Parts: sequence; C-alpha cells; structure tokens
Amino acid sequence: MTVENAPLQGITLYSHEDDFRSHWIRFLLAEKQIKHNLIIVDEEDEDLASLNPYNQLPMLIENDLKLFNTTIISEYLDDRYRQNKLYADAPAPRAEQRQYIWRLEQDWLRLADIMLRHPDTLDQIASQKAQKQLRDTLVSLTPLFQHFPYFMSEHFTILDCMLAPIFIRLKQMGIELPKQQCRPIFLYCQRIFSRPAFLKSMTFQEKNRYSEFLNPSLANQKSNF
Repeated sequence: MTVENAPLQGITLYSHEDDFRSHWIRFLLAEKQIKHNLIIVDEEDEDLASLNPYNQLPMLIENDLKLFNTTIISEYLDDRYRQNKLYADAPAPRAEQRQYIWRLEQDWLRLADIMLRHPDTLDQIASQKAQKQLRDTLVSLTPLFQHFPYFMSEHFTILDCMLAPIFIRLKQMGIELPKQQCRPIFLYCQRIFSRPAFLKSMTFQEKNRYSEFLNPSLANQKSNF
C-alpha cells in the first residue's frame, strides 16, 4: 500500500518491512496492545516525502499529529496510551532511561546503521570497523545482562523494545559473539525473542530472515501484519 492510499483514522504507522527502528516501534505497539494501521513502505517511496520531509521511517500519524523520530514516537505512545507502561513515571528513573536511549543511539544504533546499509552503498572498510567496535562493546558490557532478567531492570521496559531488534540482527551485521563469554546476552535474547509481542511485531520478511532465533512453535504463527 502506498502512502497516498493510507487510512488515516486512528494510529497509522508507516514502517519498513525489515528495519530495526521500525521494528522497535512495532514491538512497542504490540507490547502495549495498541490497535493501529500498519503500512509497509520503503524510504524511497515518493509519496512519503509529502508527509515527511526527511523520508524517514518509521513515521506515525494520529489525527493531525505527524511524528518521524523513533525516540519521540516511542515516548509519545507510552504517554498517550497508559496501559503496560514502558517508561518510568518518576523523574529520576525516566531521565536515566532517556539517557540510556541517547547513549544506545550514539554508540550502538549508529554502528548498526553503517552495517545494515544497502549493498550498493555499503562501505566495506567502515562496516568492518563498526563490526569490531560493536562486538567488542557487547563483549565488554556482558556483565550488564547478568543480574537482571531485562536490561538493567527486573521489569520489561522501553530499553528492551529498543535492544531486541538490534540483537536479532547481529548475525546479519556479521557479528558473532563468543557463546561462553557472552552467555548472559544469549539468555537475555532467548527471553525477549520468546515474548508473544515480539513475534507479533515481526513482519513476514523478518520472520523468514530471523527464523533460526525464534521459538519454532511460535515462529510458525501468522503475523497480524
């Protein structure tokens, strides 16, 4: 479906079919059980420019509101729809979550952007450098995943919505972590990838591409998208 034919009543999410930022918002919507219209497009869709000056995905429209920054979209949805809260309400822990999001954007997502570029525009030298940097960072930060079932928390939060789409794409980025040394990360991934909302958030293409990381009995379920 193209943007110009999109239904605009309620929430409409414009999403790439296989992109970690789009997946982050789809995961959030699934965890919070928010009904929405999902429209799969790509960033080259010429109709997207009429709604979004940056041709950037994901993009969310609700009534007259148009949002096209992933962090802003996620915080808006959690404030607007109060069920299954993912951000902290208290100022201090909420500020800490925001700071983690900012750091992950700067340190991890920026590197993922380099490695997940279209093959036609991929810089092999920059990609190899990014692979080593992200791998070494994850290995060194493995202890962060040791003490809590979720990222730095006893409870599932927005940080898990952000990280899961990155972790399931590590192999696609050419990153292999040492299994014994990074066992806490692998156990974390098993917990997150087996959540019903995570499976529900995936497009058909994502389920096919990352099927080896999914629970077989759940992965065979049809996506609602």
